[in-house]
Formats: sequence, structure tokens, C-alpha cells
Amino acid sequence: MTTRSSSRKGISLRAREALHGYGFIMIWVIGFLLFTLIPLVETLRYSFNRVVVSASSIDLTFIDWANYSRALFTDPTFIELVIGYTIETMVAVPIVLIFAMIIALFLNLKFRFKGFFRVIFFLPIVITSGPVIRELTAQGAASAPGLANLPAVADFLAELPRAVRSPVEYLLTSFILILWFSGVQILIYLASLQKIDKSIYEAAAIDGASSWEIFWKIVLPSLSTATLINAIYTIVTLSHFSENKVIQYIYNQTYNTQGGIGYASALAFIYFAVMIAMMAIFYLLLMQWAKRKSR
Repeated sequence: MTTRSSSRKGISLRAREALHGYGFIMIWVIGFLLFTLIPLVETLRYSFNRVVVSASSIDLTFIDWANYSRALFTDPTFIELVIGYTIETMVAVPIVLIFAMIIALFLNLKFRFKGFFRVIFFLPIVITSGPVIRELTAQGAASAPGLANLPAVADFLAELPRAVRSPVEYLLTSFILILWFSGVQILIYLASLQKIDKSIYEAAAIDGASSWEIFWKIVLPSLSTATLINAIYTIVTLSHFSENKVIQYIYNQTYNTQGGIGYASALAFIYFAVMIAMMAIFYLLLMQWAKRKSR
């Protein structure tokens, strides 16, 4: 009776958790409304105009969908970069998820210096932006191009169809950079693993379930939400990476006399649409996978 009366008078645990969650989200929402929304709307407006910047003003000439039409039908460089980015991201995301899950399972075990290893796997997140990662990339520390030049690997790549060869070669040469993006995902998986009640493992073991069955029937379904969050986070992280070739191309078009801010704005929104489409694909795939696991 005491518990029921206190829950009626006060706030329930679920409501408190929801309020905490909304509190964290509101920080981002307020920041978005204050610093991002107006520039985003202005960028969308620029994408439908020819923008001429002078010393005293910004002159806009409405040209309807001309910037988008040029980007999609008369700019082969942009289309090639977007296709390459899409293939590389679709290859990188599953690798990051699998690697992060394996490391999270390892860090969830009981052993000495566990906190030290957590710091090691999270440390690359601190240096994967700005001049540090730019310098590491320039020196070849973020890739292993020598693998693709090995005779056996080169022969293997030569036998692959052209559509498959590019993502496989990207995987072989850039797997170090791919794994650098796994720090946050490891922490999310680790937090999800620690929320699983240990008694479930014990009950499954008493019923005769093997370690593989426990992982397949208990752990994986419990990580379905974390997997979806990690997939979306990984796509966003790879998409706004400073060394992304598509972003560099859009940035260069901003100062190009042939395009300018209007054309670069259209490129940015097309790139954004591709990123949203990839999120939708992974969302649908992972939701289908979660439904099958829950049966």
C-alpha cells in the first residue's frame, strides 16, 4: 500500500526516466533552434537561387530546380563521389557494428584494468577530427594501402566484378580508419549489456542453453535497439567526417565561379537526402531483424 500511495502522489519511475531523457534531448533541440535552424532554412532558400555575394549585399536570382538538375544530370564528378560514399558507408557500417559489439562483449567481462581498455578504445574518437586526423591521414596512418598491392590480394581483386571490387578494396585499405569510428558504439553496446539482468543468463544456463544459444537468443535481441542507434550514429559520423570527399567537393563548389553558394547548397541537400535514405534502409533492415528475433 505504501508503494502504491507513494507512486500515486509522486512521479513514477518510468515518468522520471522519460523526463530525464527529454531533458537530455531538449539541450540538443534548443541548440538546434538557436544555431542551426535559421542557417538551414537559408541554405534551402539559396539552393533554389543563383547567389552572387558582393561587398555590400547578397543578391539572389530565383532559378527554380536548375541547381538540383545540374547536380543530378550534368555533374558526373558529384554523382561518382556520392555513389562511392554510399557504397563505402554501406560496407563500413556493418563492420563498425560487428567490431563494436565484439569489443563491448569483451569489455563486459570481469578482468583487471577494464577501465584502461575502455579508454584505449574510446581514445580514437577524440582525435578523429580536425588537424590531427588530417595529418594522420596524410601520412597514411589511417589506412593500409599495401594490402591491396600484395600479389595474392591484387589477383583476388582483379577477379571480382567492378561493382564489388571498389567496396572490397576500400575495406582492405581503410579498415583502420573504419575501426577508429567504433568508440561511441562500444560504449552504447556496453551500457546495453550491463542493463541485461544476470538472472536471465543463469536461468538459461540452468535450462541447458549453451553460450552460443544465450548469445543468439538473449544477448542479440536485447541489443536490437542499441544496434539501430549505433547504425544511425555511424552513418551520421561517417557522413560529416572532415576527410569525406563529398564534403570537400561541396565546400570547393562554394567558391567556384561556375557554381557558387546556390549550387553548393543544392549539392548539400542532395547529399543529405542520400544520407537519410541510407538511414531508412538500415532502419527497415534492423527492424525486420528485431521482429524475427522476437518471435
